[in-house]
Amino acid sequence: MYRVWNFVTNYSLLLIIGALLALIWANSDPHGYHHFVEYPLWFNDWVGVDAKAWIASYGEDFHTGDTASRLRVLTAHFLVNDILMAFFFAIAAKEVWEAVILKNGSLRGRKAATPLFATAGGMLGPVTVYLGLATLLGSDVYDAAANGWAIPTATDIAFSYLVGRIVFGAGHPAVRFLLLLAIADDAAGLIILAIFYPSGALALEWLMLSLGAAIGVFVLFNWLPRTLDRGDQLRRKSTWVRNHLSFWPYLIAACLSWYGFQESGLHPALGLLPIVPTIPHADRAFGIFSEAEQYLTDLLNHIEHLLKHPVEIILFFFGMMNAGVEFSAIGAPTWLVFAGLIIGKPTGILLFGWFAAGPLKLGLPRGMRMIDLLVIGCVAAIGFTVSLFIASVAFEPGPVQDAAKMGALFSFAAAIISIVAGRLCRVEKRYG
Repeated sequence: MYRVWNFVTNYSLLLIIGALLALIWANSDPHGYHHFVEYPLWFNDWVGVDAKAWIASYGEDFHTGDTASRLRVLTAHFLVNDILMAFFFAIAAKEVWEAVILKNGSLRGRKAATPLFATAGGMLGPVTVYLGLATLLGSDVYDAAANGWAIPTATDIAFSYLVGRIVFGAGHPAVRFLLLLAIADDAAGLIILAIFYPSGALALEWLMLSLGAAIGVFVLFNWLPRTLDRGDQLRRKSTWVRNHLSFWPYLIAACLSWYGFQESGLHPALGLLPIVPTIPHADRAFGIFSEAEQYLTDLLNHIEHLLKHPVEIILFFFGMMNAGVEFSAIGAPTWLVFAGLIIGKPTGILLFGWFAAGPLKLGLPRGMRMIDLLVIGCVAAIGFTVSLFIASVAFEPGPVQDAAKMGALFSFAAAIISIVAGRLCRVEKRYG
């Protein structure tokens, strides 16, 4: 795990800059900011949000009333959140896939048991705190905010890993534990998005297009060349496919899969997930921050490297499109999200981790104490990226969504809380 600083600067620095610019813009010129976010790029019949609903909400502001009966409008917000962010989630899915399926994958076997239990606690704890406090605040708050229950379940893998190294030191076993928990959290977050936050009325028959694209590209461009190469040490067929076709068949399949997700009602940002497992991959996983991964030449890692810089830019615009919240929007959902992360995460991770390591006798990594689970929980309370994304799909644009987003932004306070908790719990840093 040598590339954490590169990873954080590559995937998070531009995101932070975009978020800060959005905050400044939204609080200095809110009309100009929202005009930028909802700018109509293309009226069409295939891609985008419902044109009638968009016109009802924003048409007057853009002096748009007649769209020649077009069904959809591709807005700047839809382009970033629903199309371009699909590449970000594809990279997350790639790491989860390798961790689960490959030899030496970090989520395989007994070593992952306690982190997986802690992950469950780190999701159930925030949900319990969020909904419990919403109930105490009255039916009006509960009815308005209940759909955002999943917002505080997220863990920002890059920022959490960075803070974890600051608190524990690079060589502490708790850092590895935190990384396993964050990867599992990402996997659970993808499932939650797919099941609980559809983008429209469900038409699941369209998933057959995604399934067909995944099966077709796997059979024709992965399984078939390898089958024809049996007995050929030079692997001529596979080599020809790799050299001449490269990633293009998978990109075409990804477009078909994305469209299938959009039409099915599932969130289209998850549309590339069925294609990721079909891409030829390495035989073993070295870990998301492992230096060895940069030397792998399989197509899956090659595609990830090609997406590196584009995803940096995508995350910048994601921050711009989603973090522009006026400070006056702070309200009950802000504190529900914040409490779910700051209180629910550490409590859930500690309780479930203790139950797995103690009564279930699954144990902790050597050199890790039970109290370290509490500190890990504080570090994992940094939600940010995925919390912002869930907030944008859990609520319609408006005061409740803005308030919930502010709670996700406030989760950066977990970094300070983690450092203080580390000192109070007498964490001994290890740099080996």
